Amino acid sequence: MSWLSISPDSDFSIHNLPFGIFSTASQPEPRVGVAIGDQIIDMAFTADMNIFDPFIPYHWRRDVFWQNNLNEFIRMGRPVWQHVRSVLQAELTNPDSVLRQVIEYVLIPQADATMHLPVQIGDYTDFYSSIDHASNVGKMFRDPANALLPNWRHLPVGYHGRASSVVVSGTSIKRPKGQRLPKGDIQPVFETSQRLDFELETAFIVGKDTSLGTSLTTADFDEHVFGMVLLNDWSARDIQQWEYVPLGPFLGKSFGTSISPWVVTMEALAPFRVPGYVQEPAPLTYLEEVSPLPNLDVHLTVSLTPETGGELVISRSNQRYLYWSQAQQLAHHTVNGCNIRVGDLMASGTISGPNRSSWGSLLELSWGGAEPITLASGETRTFLEDGDTVTFRGYAEKDGIRVGFGSVSGQIVS
Repeated sequence: MSWLSISPDSDFSIHNLPFGIFSTASQPEPRVGVAIGDQIIDMAFTADMNIFDPFIPYHWRRDVFWQNNLNEFIRMGRPVWQHVRSVLQAELTNPDSVLRQVIEYVLIPQADATMHLPVQIGDYTDFYSSIDHASNVGKMFRDPANALLPNWRHLPVGYHGRASSVVVSGTSIKRPKGQRLPKGDIQPVFETSQRLDFELETAFIVGKDTSLGTSLTTADFDEHVFGMVLLNDWSARDIQQWEYVPLGPFLGKSFGTSISPWVVTMEALAPFRVPGYVQEPAPLTYLEEVSPLPNLDVHLTVSLTPETGGELVISRSNQRYLYWSQAQQLAHHTVNGCNIRVGDLMASGTISGPNRSSWGSLLELSWGGAEPITLASGETRTFLEDGDTVTFRGYAEKDGIRVGFGSVSGQIVS
C-alpha cells in the first residue's frame, strides 16, 4: 500500500510506474516524469535528492531526467530501469519516505501537466500480426476461401513506417489528401480521403542498440525492449487501396500515427503474460518461442465521439489476440542483420479478435463501408468524419493488481 491516495481503478498503480515526458506552465522545460495515481513524480527534482545514487552503475547521470525524451535514460540499460523503479516503489510505500516530506515539490497533478512525445523515434515499423484482422481484410478484398496470403503463417509481415509523423495523444489529425480510385472509374482523382480509419494497436519501444549485422532471437526480447505504448495507426483506406500494389502502404499511412504519452515498462507487464496461439505450421527455427507465455493479457477498447458529443465504445479487444508475438516480431526484424536503436517504435498491427465486437478498425466494423455502425448520438458511421474523436484505452488486471496505459486520442480535422 502506498501512502498516497490512489483509486483502485487507476491505471497508474504502485505496480505500474510508467515513464513519460511532461512540462508545466510554471516550469515549461519538458522533463521526465513517472505517473502514480492522478499525479506525476517529477523525476528531475527527485533525482537531486540522491535517492537513486546507492548501487547505481558508474555511468549513472542525474541529468538524464532533465532531457526532453527518455532515450538517454533508456540507454543506461535494464539494471538501471529496474533499480529506479524498485526505489520508487520502496519510497512510495514507506510512510517515512523523504519524498513525503517534500510532496509539494515532487508531485505534480496530471491535470496541470502537458504531455510530450516520450521518446525520440529514429525508426518506426508496423507489423500485421493479428490473424483475425488479416483474415477479415483478405475476405473483403480477395478470395474468402483463401483470405491469408501464402507467406502469412510463416513470418510476421511488416513494413517500415514514417517516424516523423508519429505524434503524442491529443494531437489533432488532419484529413489527408492523395490519389484514390472512385468506384467504377478507371482513372484516379486527387482529393481528400473519404474513407479515413483508425487501427487499434500497441507498440513496443526498443531499449538497447544492436550493431549492423547482428541478429536477435526471441530469447533476447526482455534485454532489448524498454516498454510499451498504445498506438493508433490512422489509415486512409481509399488512398491505401489504390497505392499499395505492389510495394505496400505509403501516403495512406504516413500522414499521422498517434501514441499514448506513458511508456509502461515490460517489468510492470510481466505478471500478465499468457500463452500464445498454436502456430500451424510450426515456425522456422529462428522464430521459435522460448517462453511458454509469449503474449500479454491487455484489455483494449476503442471509443468514438462525434463533434456533437456522446462517446461510445465500439470495440473491445485484447492484445492476446496477436498470432505473432512481440518477441517473434523483434527476431524477424533483425534476422537479416538489420540494426535497431534505442527509441525505435515497433507496432503490432491492427489487433482484432474472433468476434465482431472485438474488431480493431472501422474497415472491419462496417465491413468495408457496407454496414454502418450507430453511435450514441444516433448518427451512423462507415468511416471517420471531421470532428470525430477516437480514443483507445488499455489495461491489464489480475489478482487485484492493475497496470494501465491511460489513453491515446486524436480528433479528425479538415
